[in-house]
Amino acid sequence: MTSIIAAGSSPRPIGALLREWRQRRRLSQLDLACEAEISTKHISFLETGRSVPSRDMVLHLAERLEVPLRARNALLNAAGFAPVFPERPLDDAALAVARQAIDLVLTGHEPHPALAVDRHWCMAAANRAIAPLIVGVDPALLQPPVNVLRLGLHPAGLAPRTVNLPEWRGHLLDRLRQQIDTSGDPVLVDLLAELRSYPTPEGHTPHAANRELANVAMPFRLATDAGILSFFSTTTVFGTPVDITLSELALECFFPADRTTADAMRRFATEYA
Repeated sequence: MTSIIAAGSSPRPIGALLREWRQRRRLSQLDLACEAEISTKHISFLETGRSVPSRDMVLHLAERLEVPLRARNALLNAAGFAPVFPERPLDDAALAVARQAIDLVLTGHEPHPALAVDRHWCMAAANRAIAPLIVGVDPALLQPPVNVLRLGLHPAGLAPRTVNLPEWRGHLLDRLRQQIDTSGDPVLVDLLAELRSYPTPEGHTPHAANRELANVAMPFRLATDAGILSFFSTTTVFGTPVDITLSELALECFFPADRTTADAMRRFATEYA
């Protein structure tokens, strides 16, 4: 589904937005009616504008459709109700506990690299282990806000030093496409188009030492002065956020995939202390 839902800015009626989210989730009206425990007729009336949903019904359907919090506010606005989910900057005093938790994870992951990214893949925070890996990239790519996908795939970024660039590029673009399918975010659509416009790397045969790992997690292999370093990553999100900023934040933690990488990161930790 390629149509775009511009959360917070669309004047479209609530019924049209509900229908688009239902179709985005690949559900029939019957499927949604069963999930929401209401009649198919009521779903139909809501989508065509013959019935106007209550505030509770909007939130109920949004929950069943797994609509992101930002877009839930847009649904409420379209139905004539005030937004209920706040959006605060990460340095807001109300998010101090969450920020402490983020810093704890990032710092605790050292000497291995870890960073926090927002919904558009802009870096919100990072630990010290990131610094030695981005040496030599174009300074323009490091001007805030730093987009980590652009940093990773741009010809002036990490792309020339990524040993398995075709695989890694495909992995990142797949993740971005899945995020677009889930959110319908037009900024991500533009980002995907930009990343696709970068020179396409030639085909590559996976390194023998990482073929088995690739069946579980796509490795990221980077050429550095310390040799070729190999990582696999995990993504962590907040479980039950009620703030838009936290709901859209993800922690990307990289782990060494071999002893060479682990040893190099420990040396880097001393050099960049």
